[in-house]
Amino acid sequence: MCGFAGFLSPKNTDYDAASVLEDMVATLRHRGPDSSGHLRLDLDAEDLFLGHSRLAIQDLSEAGHQPMASAGNRFSMVFNGEIYNHLELRKEFEKLADIEWRGHSDTETLLVGFELIGIRGVIEKTVGMFALAVFDHKLQKLYLIRDRFGEKPLYYGWQGTSFIFASELKAFRKHPQFSPQIDREALTAYFRYNYVPGSLCIYLGLKKLTAGSILTLDIRSRELVVDSYWSPAEAAAKAQCSRFSGSEDEAIDQLESLFRSSVQSQMLSDVPLGAFLSGGVDSSAVVSMMQQVSEVPVHTFSIGFNEEGFNEAVHAKAVAEHLGTLHTELYVSADDALKVIPELPFIFDEPFADSSQIPMYLVARLAREHVTVALSGDGGDELFGGYNRYLAASQLWQKLEKLPLPIRNAAGYLMTRVSPDGYDRLFALLPGFKRVPQAGLKIHKAARALKASSIGSLYLGLISGFDDPASLVIQGKDAHGLTTLNAEYSDVEKMMLWDAEGYLTDDILVKVDRAGMGVSLEGRIPLLDHRIFEFAWSLPESFKIKGSVGKWILRQLLYRHVPQDIIERPKAGFALPIAEWLRGPLKQWAESSIDREVLCDQGYLDCEVIQRYWQEHQAGRYDWSRELWSVLVFQQWLAEQEN
Repeated sequence: MCGFAGFLSPKNTDYDAASVLEDMVATLRHRGPDSSGHLRLDLDAEDLFLGHSRLAIQDLSEAGHQPMASAGNRFSMVFNGEIYNHLELRKEFEKLADIEWRGHSDTETLLVGFELIGIRGVIEKTVGMFALAVFDHKLQKLYLIRDRFGEKPLYYGWQGTSFIFASELKAFRKHPQFSPQIDREALTAYFRYNYVPGSLCIYLGLKKLTAGSILTLDIRSRELVVDSYWSPAEAAAKAQCSRFSGSEDEAIDQLESLFRSSVQSQMLSDVPLGAFLSGGVDSSAVVSMMQQVSEVPVHTFSIGFNEEGFNEAVHAKAVAEHLGTLHTELYVSADDALKVIPELPFIFDEPFADSSQIPMYLVARLAREHVTVALSGDGGDELFGGYNRYLAASQLWQKLEKLPLPIRNAAGYLMTRVSPDGYDRLFALLPGFKRVPQAGLKIHKAARALKASSIGSLYLGLISGFDDPASLVIQGKDAHGLTTLNAEYSDVEKMMLWDAEGYLTDDILVKVDRAGMGVSLEGRIPLLDHRIFEFAWSLPESFKIKGSVGKWILRQLLYRHVPQDIIERPKAGFALPIAEWLRGPLKQWAESSIDREVLCDQGYLDCEVIQRYWQEHQAGRYDWSRELWSVLVFQQWLAEQEN
């Protein structure tokens, strides 16, 4: 795993471009502490600079050093990630030409392939996670490419006369032409999703390269084109044209074969390797498969909390004992979380308000004390229907759509004529056993659900942080919507695809990458082998969700190796007791961050709304922890930028 940065700029600049490149790469040292490299390519009217910071995982020798040029010097590249099938690709390329390999890195494998069959031809054959920048000297074109699911990050954009690109935004801040102006459309989207989605970037003028895309910049004409070579929706549609027709047992057998192959290929490493283990279905499935293909006990890591209802360490320990892993656990407190919070803006680089970022970072830091690579169980929910909202929203929509929308709109309007506070006072008059906690808030949420015009608007309401973020952000613009999907998909399938294109890429994978790279730990995700995704979408929906049980087929596979009674329990996730902490150990920090005068002076957010949420949360009247956490994370990020 690595980080890279680069830029295209005129030859005659008023700054030392080589020194700028070194400074940009230095900001990425946490992504690659083992070595760094810099390259200046002399073009006709300008220079292209490529810089790389390396975390050596495969081919620890100098033969894996980057930037790297192809043997025929047509291509120059910086690469971040892993190509798990690169040894198979080497055998394929050796049938096409007589190749003298200089080392055994996957970077060299790609470059050889580019010369033999072209860039896109190679990329479509890869199984892996990556982001890369490669320059074609013959065509005078620069290509930026990102893996299918977006496991590895890549930002880009014109800033003044320079075209700049990098693995993380902190590198941009070292370029003298960078402008740190905040994009209010991206900020509005952040407060809806708790992350900056899609191609949006928190900085005006910059973008994220979307997952599964190839950006082509023609140096001569300045034409810039972004083209998709793979997407979840297209892959799902293609898979459904070749539906799996076998039995349930045959489906489990095929999934086990694909999963075993993926795990085995992702355990290829020249450095120590382990896995995150929560004791849930996904991580337990990964670790059980690792233990099967490993000749020695796998090293596993988990963290726990002292707060009841948030501690999964006991479940992880039970799975570890059954599988015989070398298990390490760490219990964390509110004080531990408080110490991490100041580091979050540097680690995540963009406002990012999934509070599980803290335990993710802590378990990554724990793992890094023992290993350099850790496998993760992420992706199972999106591929196999694991989230509770899939069934809940689908069942609710089936009932709602039977009522005409005008009637539902009228009912929703009438329900919101009484304020949440008013409902709470009414319910307080009822006998104790009939009282409903936060009744007003729940009634208003139900009213919004009633007014949903489609399964998409209902889904968006369920996943949104702020229901109307454009009214929170001063001059906000709520323009980022959902992908339009084929009407033939079921409601559950639509939500799974929206999650695969949005939440998975921009939340889950950002969290795994930044938390791991923050401590120079490479995270790998076996369930995101695109062949597993495509197989999952060839299956009947009933193989994924059976009755009220999500991830049914993945559970059946796991039960072959781990007893069901060890695994089965209510889904908990990687959450923190933020609501309680904001009323306790984090209260003083939070109050200073959302001071009314500070918020008003900054001019980004409606300070009256935030103050009301804070007061109601402190009074215990409502749980606004999710909304407040997103504000606090933004405030912390903003303070870091100003410093």
